[in-house]
Amino acid sequence: MTYTINRMISGAGIDDIDTRTRAALANHGFGVLTEIDVKATMKKKLDVEMPGYRILGACNPKMAHQAIGIEPRVGAMLPCNVILREVEGGVEVSAIDPVASMQAIENTDLTAVAGQVRDLLAKAVEAI
Repeated sequence: MTYTINRMISGAGIDDIDTRTRAALANHGFGVLTEIDVKATMKKKLDVEMPGYRILGACNPKMAHQAIGIEPRVGAMLPCNVILREVEGGVEVSAIDPVASMQAIENTDLTAVAGQVRDLLAKAVEAI
């Protein structure tokens, strides 16, 4: 099973892909609730250099509300993380597959919602 939805974007910088990712997520009903600049954090905390790496915590409010209504403890698995990672030749974008992350909860209704979220995330990643 694949645990992430991935896309490599050649010849682009992380700032450009960050902007494009946020727009694509918004166009598919997601907002960014959290963001972590891992590169800056590692420099500050460990004084180490690394390529650009950002984690965006994306949430589709309608789907999150539906999932929490089905299983209140699902919030421990939210939001859906999307990473932007500088690699040789461009930026790789990866989003968690919510169906894979929800496997620990045996609930077919929740799995159905996670499938809808996965489809929306895949469309957003493809639109970047």
